[in-house]
Amino acid sequence: MAYQVLARKWRPKTFADLVGQEHVVKALRNALDKGRLHHAYLLTGTRGVGKTTIARILAKSLNCENASHGEPCGVCQSCTQIDAGRYVDLLEIDAASNTGIDNIREVLENAQYAPTAGKYKVYIIDEVHMLSKSAFNAMLKTLEEPPEHVKFILATTDPHKVPITVLSRCLQFVLRNMTSQQVADHLAHVLTVENIPFEQPALQLLGRAAMGSMRDALSLLDQAIAMGSGSVTEQDIRQMIGAVDKHYLYELLQGIVNQDGEALLRTAQDMAARAIGFDSALSELAMLLQRLALIKTVPAALADDPERDALLRFAQYLGDEQIQLYYQCAIHGKQDLSLAPDEYAGFVMTLLRMLAFAPIAAKAHAPDGVIEGTQLHAPVYQQPATPMPVVSEAQPEEPHTAPHNQPIDGDEDDTPPWQDEPETAVADNHTLENIQTAESQPAPQSDNIEPVTPDNAVEATTAEPLLTEPSQPETQSVSEIVSHNTATPIQTASIQETRTPEPENNLIEADNEPPYIAETEPEPDNYSDADDSDEYAPQQPSEIPLPAALTNSEESEEPEDTEEHAFIPLPEFAPENWAGISKRLAPKLGAAQMLTQHAAWTRYDAENHLMILALTDEARATTNKDRLEKVRSTLADAYGITLKLQTEPWRDDAGWETPTMRHKRLQQEGRRQAQDLLEADPAAQQILSLFEAEWLPETLELTDSQE
Repeated sequence: MAYQVLARKWRPKTFADLVGQEHVVKALRNALDKGRLHHAYLLTGTRGVGKTTIARILAKSLNCENASHGEPCGVCQSCTQIDAGRYVDLLEIDAASNTGIDNIREVLENAQYAPTAGKYKVYIIDEVHMLSKSAFNAMLKTLEEPPEHVKFILATTDPHKVPITVLSRCLQFVLRNMTSQQVADHLAHVLTVENIPFEQPALQLLGRAAMGSMRDALSLLDQAIAMGSGSVTEQDIRQMIGAVDKHYLYELLQGIVNQDGEALLRTAQDMAARAIGFDSALSELAMLLQRLALIKTVPAALADDPERDALLRFAQYLGDEQIQLYYQCAIHGKQDLSLAPDEYAGFVMTLLRMLAFAPIAAKAHAPDGVIEGTQLHAPVYQQPATPMPVVSEAQPEEPHTAPHNQPIDGDEDDTPPWQDEPETAVADNHTLENIQTAESQPAPQSDNIEPVTPDNAVEATTAEPLLTEPSQPETQSVSEIVSHNTATPIQTASIQETRTPEPENNLIEADNEPPYIAETEPEPDNYSDADDSDEYAPQQPSEIPLPAALTNSEESEEPEDTEEHAFIPLPEFAPENWAGISKRLAPKLGAAQMLTQHAAWTRYDAENHLMILALTDEARATTNKDRLEKVRSTLADAYGITLKLQTEPWRDDAGWETPTMRHKRLQQEGRRQAQDLLEADPAAQQILSLFEAEWLPETLELTDSQE
């Protein structure tokens, strides 16, 4: 007897033999068991997931003489003839070869006749999306109202090409790709029954190479058996599918851990000499890093992994941040291969990127430590102002981190580190005076701008190139740092508070501002002036107005007190007060406030009580009669007058100004004024020079500006 390939030999013949697709099998079994059968089924999915197989099993179940709970018996005449491909009432059509209307018309003409041997005539149309438009139109009527003895089972890999009129007439099932573990387990079962020796890692490689297709996996298994001369080994599989040998991956990982660029380059050259695909190499490296992250987080997840010991050994030398960083480098490097001059250059650059980023994720640094090369000044010893108890390194409950230890461009935590210490104040007028005073003092007495040293003492080699005063010691003990930081809380807070503002928070705050601002009415968009917050009420107001970007971001989140507005009179009913009026009445206007924000009050006829609004293009896009009536009635009720409302087209040369335009104009003027004040302030200039920063104009705002 001729050899039969595994993909055909192990094709499932019952629903119980199927691997995966439980969601489809359950629905079909219940429908067959309860007799709730649809006249047309559409099976969609990628290649090799079981579309045609399920269609044949369903055809057997429909015509089986001894079906039990939707399962075909497999031994009756109908089942055996369907398996042999000789059943007269089952017609399989390959739409890729029979695309014309003549082929479909012949099928439809025979559909009206009763079945010869079974209960139903079953038509299986594979790759149905290949039919022509005329063929689809010809079968629409029959597909919508077929004879009771006819069942259509359509299968396609591209349902988007099937007309929507056909989709609406079918009961659609989407078949999913199988996981690599499901494929590997089924291959192990096949090899065990076939009595063929195999290695489990080889099946894992085949499962990943099949990409969810069981037919592809069985075809690869046939090839692997032939290549291994009756056995399946990992080495043969790697050579067959072009997978990277594990020792290359571990050599690369070892070179990254050791920061050994020469070793990485040698390994890359060896891989290039053996024609190993660098695309697959980066994929395998990313998979290895994923397993490393998994074993560090959930050690029991890889309890049965044969490489568990090697993974645990590498996990001891790599931190969680390093693994995540290297994983990102690997997957982004794979995407960049197509943009590189050649794959080898792209692969080497990815490895060099891992080396370049490694110091930032070095495991030897504490979470609040200073990374080598990021210090602004060398550690300088300073005598504590008052005697304080010595805090040893064994007391981590009260860490005191100098402000320079934090990133310049903003902390990850929105709450400043000094928020919980009552003796630490935010930057105010006294803080700026401290910085100005320090500017005029001699250098040895400059205590307010404090050099940074982390809680864990920095090595002398790190600070040595940055020393500017040879008489000062290179390192500083933890007790000295803690004592000094505790003795000077105000100076520490002053530098930390006035550091370069966080771009992200400032941008979000600017975006959330409403188009205009009133003096007394609460904001409907959760906006509030910083002046309304009483968090720092005990402090004296600053002589130099600070930009809002330097104030605590939490102030803007506090809602204003709305109870006082009931006792504050409305602005005079006049065109010059239009911005304040629209702002005060915004909560009552609701959605109609969009109209008032983009409209200018041009004239008012007191005798006829006629109010004329000029509408911009933005206002006209959101204007209707209901909103105009809402504006009129709200104004009339608020001022107790009879009011008529009329609109006119917008004219750019008329000099009109909407509340939105007014707000933008005042905002720009305030930003320019704030920037002028900051540029004239010596303390602010000292901060810019110290951090090599610059102000973001769009984040500046005068805290005492009133609109």
